[in-house]
Parts: sequence; C-alpha cells; structure tokens
Amino acid sequence: MSKDNLLDALIEQTKLSKKQTDKQQKIIETAIQMFAEKGYANTSTNEIAKAAGVAEGTIFRHYGTKDNLLLSVILPFLKEALPSIAENVFKEVLTEETLHFEDFLKGLFKNRIEFVIENREIFQIIVKELLYSDSLRQEIAPFFADSVAKRITQAIELFKDRGEIKDLPTHLLKDMLLTTFGGFLVTNFVLLPSQEKMDIDQEVDKLVNFVIDGIRNRN
Repeated sequence: MSKDNLLDALIEQTKLSKKQTDKQQKIIETAIQMFAEKGYANTSTNEIAKAAGVAEGTIFRHYGTKDNLLLSVILPFLKEALPSIAENVFKEVLTEETLHFEDFLKGLFKNRIEFVIENREIFQIIVKELLYSDSLRQEIAPFFADSVAKRITQAIELFKDRGEIKDLPTHLLKDMLLTTFGGFLVTNFVLLPSQEKMDIDQEVDKLVNFVIDGIRNRN
C-alpha cells in the first residue's frame, strides 16, 4: 500500500465509518475497493451495484453519479486528513538540512507532483468540480488556507529572513507561487494531460528555474 494513495487510505477509513446506512456503507466500500483495483475510469456503476448486491438505481438514488459517489467520501476525508497531510509534507521538504529556497521548492514540487500522479483520477475529478462549483470552493478554501497556504507563508517568511527572497509582501509571493504551481498541475494533469510518462526531475528543475529566474533575458 502506497502511503500517498488516497484510495488505499479511503478503504481503511470506510471500514471505520458508520455514518451511512448499511446499504450505503456497502456501496461505498465496494466502490472504493473497485476503484483501487481497476481504476476509477474502468469501473462502472453497474459493476459496483452487482458487487455490492444492490440495484444500480439505488446508487443513482443516493448519489446521482459515479463522480458524486466518490466525492461523497473523498471530500470529508480530505477535510479531516488535510492538516496532517500538509504537516507531513512540510516536515519532509523543510528540514534543518534545507538550506536554500530553491531546495525547498524542488522538494515541495517533486513531492506533490508524485502525489498527484499517484492520485491522478481523483485529482482530475476534484479540480473539475472546483471549476464549476462555487459552494465547493467556499467549502474547501478554509481547509486549504489553514493547512497549505499557512505553511507556504511560513516558509516564505523563513527564506525572506535569510535574505534569499526579495522583500515583497509575503501574501503576494505566496499567491504567485501557488498560482504558478497550481497552474502547472492543472494544465499537465487535467486540461492538457500528456500520454507520455513525465520526467519529474526535469519538470521540477524547469519549474523551479522559472520561479527563481523568471523568463526575462537580463543580459
């Protein structure tokens, strides 16, 4: 089991949850297990219904669509798990041995790109829902701000104090950094995904060089 695989973690979580009826619980456990084994795109609601021993109409009645079925469990899970996920990530990429801002960015970008690749289908579904749903964005925003943006801010302040970053407003630097990296993830894994295997180290180097040096020819 990969420590970064959200479906593996959800399987364990759904075994402990008793918030739904027995029938809903069976549908959710079956669906997540099949998503993990076959892939989200390769699993139909009809297959889930047969494996769970319910009519396909029962799934539609409770959840409407396959996307909503996944979102009904992944979003509460992320809200609960996001703080600890963010804490573990930053403990890993921002240590006493992380001497330079460039090293921090490389560690952070590589860590999160690997995470998105591991959870590509879930990432695509969540991003698409966020693009169309104002209520979902408002629901997720506070958790993201407290767990991720807050730690990015702390890292920026640290490297500003060390003199490695221009003395610009921290909130501006944070927003530009999140926009650049978020745009990279959405473009490469949702809007314009490539069929070729990504060379993560190469992409990280290019992305960090862009953040550090920009695109202007200073000569």
